[in-house]
Amino acid sequence: MDSIKRYLHFVKPYRMQIIGTIIIGIIKFAIPLLIPLLLKYVIDDIINNHSISIDTKVNRLLTTMVIMTVIFVILRPPIEYYRQYFAQWTSNRILYDIRDQLFAHLQKLSLKYYSNTRAGEVISRVINDVEQTKNFILTGLMNLWLDGVTILIAIAIMFTMNVELTIISIILLPFYALSVRYFFGNLRTLTRERSQALASVQSFLHERVQGIAVIKSFATEDHEQKSFEKFNKKFLDKAVEHTKWNAKAFAVVNTITDISPLIVIAYSGYQVVTGELSLGAMIAFFAYIERLYNPLRRMVNSSTSITQSIASMDRLFELIDEKYDIQDADDAIPCKDVKGKIEFKHVDFAYDVKDPLVLKDVSLSINQGETIAFVGMSGGGKSSLISMIPRFYDVVNGSIELDEQDIRHFKVRTLRDKIGMVLQENILFSDSIRENILIGNPKATEEEVIAAAKAANAHDFIMQLPEGYNTKVGERGVKLSGGQKQRVAIARVFLKNPPILILDEATSALDLESEQSIQEAIELLAKDRTTLIVAHRLSTITHADRIVLMEHGEIKEDGSHQDLMEKKGLYYNLFQIQQLGN
Repeated sequence: MDSIKRYLHFVKPYRMQIIGTIIIGIIKFAIPLLIPLLLKYVIDDIINNHSISIDTKVNRLLTTMVIMTVIFVILRPPIEYYRQYFAQWTSNRILYDIRDQLFAHLQKLSLKYYSNTRAGEVISRVINDVEQTKNFILTGLMNLWLDGVTILIAIAIMFTMNVELTIISIILLPFYALSVRYFFGNLRTLTRERSQALASVQSFLHERVQGIAVIKSFATEDHEQKSFEKFNKKFLDKAVEHTKWNAKAFAVVNTITDISPLIVIAYSGYQVVTGELSLGAMIAFFAYIERLYNPLRRMVNSSTSITQSIASMDRLFELIDEKYDIQDADDAIPCKDVKGKIEFKHVDFAYDVKDPLVLKDVSLSINQGETIAFVGMSGGGKSSLISMIPRFYDVVNGSIELDEQDIRHFKVRTLRDKIGMVLQENILFSDSIRENILIGNPKATEEEVIAAAKAANAHDFIMQLPEGYNTKVGERGVKLSGGQKQRVAIARVFLKNPPILILDEATSALDLESEQSIQEAIELLAKDRTTLIVAHRLSTITHADRIVLMEHGEIKEDGSHQDLMEKKGLYYNLFQIQQLGN
């Protein structure tokens, strides 16, 4: 049970709260154990006691009921309240800590992990699986102990009443234990498979909800319905299989717990008839049988939820055990005082060990403050090359140096802090425009936010929105046009003010008017910075200091626009084709 041991590390800081909750719970569960004794006393010592008068019987009954009323009406409710409160408070705090650590872990995982894992799968583990582990705390660490103590107290009281009858009452307990072990041994695997199938349903839904516009535009609702039915059917099959095994377990275990009371009734009834046992003692004993076997039945129910929790723990720790592709070296140093000289030295790169190389022996030197444009046909390796500068991926062979220092010697976060990126499709969060700009520098003042927006040619359109900078942009910025989203993305880079700027086809998907406005903002942004531009439209990068043409992962041409046009090579041909296309 490695998962349980690891999970207990999250529980350890709250062990005193859990112990306190158990102690309160023992008191709460012990109080109802007075009821059978009360029955025995009322029947044997009051009702069937012919040696005292009716008035004495009434007085004893009233006195007894007043005492019990105080215990059950005044003492028990606050005990129940605090047991529930501390149990929920403790479990929710533990889940809070787990999700907090998980989110920190998710932020450290590389883009490679997210490119190979569906978002819905990750969300399912962080939300559903973490929530399922709550049952382990409430049931496994609290209620099982309480039920166990309740059983021991009940058995102890029963032994004081009648040893022989007590032994008969518990004679089937070994069969109960064996049946629980047999049936719930397989339940963990079945529960895990069901959870995985549910996560697949959630992943499918997450992707389709995000892409609902594509489904509607291609009118593929029927096809998507059939695809969903496959995932849904798989979950149904796993759920039914899990339910069948669970039902068998309950049938066998509950049969065992039902047989014992019948044996007790038969034997105690015989003892009452023969005068060996009083009627009150028989009724009290049977009441204790219920107090004994009700917790056992609850333990069976608990086994199901605990099995579900352990299966969720397995999936949870699978995620926690995901290795970081990009890690700081032991001797990594902060990235400070960046000038902006970048050098690629014999760089090879592939997205996976088994994949062919995307970049092959690339060497390139970029001077401080220089603007370099990367052009070429799709699949040439341009975006792959620039994605290694902030270490979204690492080189397979060779090295990338910043100011003559291998970037792997810098702490990753400090390196990325010196780089600003504007992509073709920039992600905006569903917060306000202000919050999206503040991503560039969360500590910036209102004046700095507005200045950045003005520099990005975004201030005017923002002020025309209903709530200005407080306008919510919707999920992924759906309420803004492509040009507006790009200007907000540029504004946050202005606010960040990094020494290195990376533009990955930042204007390729825009109309001419938006492109011109954004091009002005980009030229202002690129001033006095080392700037790397990946461009599709060659007309937008003729001003660059140098243009690098890449093809099949290799640098084929390198020079200014004028030099390459005079050379009349690959760049010249590509430029002519685009000019004719316009």
